[in-house]
Amino acid sequence: MGTGVMIGAGIFALTGQVAEQAGGLFPLAFLAAAIVAGFSAYSYVKMAEQYPSAGGIAMFLMKAYGKGTVTAGMSLLMYFSMVINESLVARTFGTYTLQLFDAKDNQYWVPVLGVGLLVAAFIVNILGNKFIGTFSTVAAVVKIAGILIFAGAGLWVSGLTFESVGVTERTSVGGFLSATALALLAYKGFTTITNSGSEIIEPKKNIGRSIIISLSICLVVYLLVGFAVAGNLSIAKIIESRDYALAEAARPAFGQWGTYFTVGLAIVATISGLIASTFAVSRMLAMLSEMKLVPHKHFGMPGDIQKHTLVYTVVFAITLTTLFDLSRIASLGAIFYIVMDIALHWGVLRHVREKVGANFWVPITAIVLDVAILGAFLWLKATSDMLVIWVAFGGMVFIFAGERLFLTWKDDEESDNEKQHAAQHGAD
Repeated sequence: MGTGVMIGAGIFALTGQVAEQAGGLFPLAFLAAAIVAGFSAYSYVKMAEQYPSAGGIAMFLMKAYGKGTVTAGMSLLMYFSMVINESLVARTFGTYTLQLFDAKDNQYWVPVLGVGLLVAAFIVNILGNKFIGTFSTVAAVVKIAGILIFAGAGLWVSGLTFESVGVTERTSVGGFLSATALALLAYKGFTTITNSGSEIIEPKKNIGRSIIISLSICLVVYLLVGFAVAGNLSIAKIIESRDYALAEAARPAFGQWGTYFTVGLAIVATISGLIASTFAVSRMLAMLSEMKLVPHKHFGMPGDIQKHTLVYTVVFAITLTTLFDLSRIASLGAIFYIVMDIALHWGVLRHVREKVGANFWVPITAIVLDVAILGAFLWLKATSDMLVIWVAFGGMVFIFAGERLFLTWKDDEESDNEKQHAAQHGAD
């Protein structure tokens, strides 16, 4: 399950973005990201072993910080990082689909196609989730097999010569660390496994094992894909076609039919990924609403809370798909996710380490690695695209300030209700 979630649209969208920052070392950035994800997974595993439930990250944060602004704000950061990932997938669908037509200069079609896919995913989710489960399973097998075929054939055609791999003029320590932050998005699907603790047999033994297996499989696949792309394209060409690097890498190796195959694979991966993630993301927001950590208003809509949160989620994703390009969407997702990740590790260290039986040095190492790659990423963006910094900072201020106001209002309302109840009880 976790492997199917992780190996998806991310590799199609992120390969070129990572190469742009790491230069010829971009395949190794995926290796570095796997190491960071491995240390990060430790805290999630320990929490899931102690508190196996479908509550996932929000439940973990509540156990560490209590029901307050930190828990609510960080949970929303994770929620919005997942919404941002939906936008990334939607625009990836549009970008790759255009490779089938002579419309590459008409880039306005990218958000149009992306929005169309989001609307389609919304309709499928409204109709029911039985189809979602079956379709996601079949699509996971197809996309993993297809990506392995692409990687194997690309390596064979390249003759295992990787002239693009190595230190180039674009390579720097800061650029490599920043690229690792982006590549981390390709692995964060492991959190899906920890969210399913109540459904896994013998969770104390199998959650950690499942995550290690998933991360290992993903690492092998990403390295094969990275070297296959590097074996068929120069770094300059990878960066030029960064939004559709895999499709471009198939052209010199297999001609137009190779492009059709890769684009078809990307379409399957994006459609299946978006349908499944839309359900998961809306379920997370519904859970936060039921925990009374976020405000909820149905605006006259019929159905249960998750139907309402499905609408909100798709509207947010459509807005991001329309306003931002792939690079900025991926950047916002990385910032929100890593900030939340640091908070979770700190919560484990500060509040529940002994209860969950966690070692001291592993969460500390995870925090250090997160801070290093996030710091490098922010520095790079500050010198190249300050808008990303301002949007991320403004978004976090809005989230935490809004949560503070909402929870204060909620506490006051509950206190007033208790007083009224006590007064009525006394009168009786």
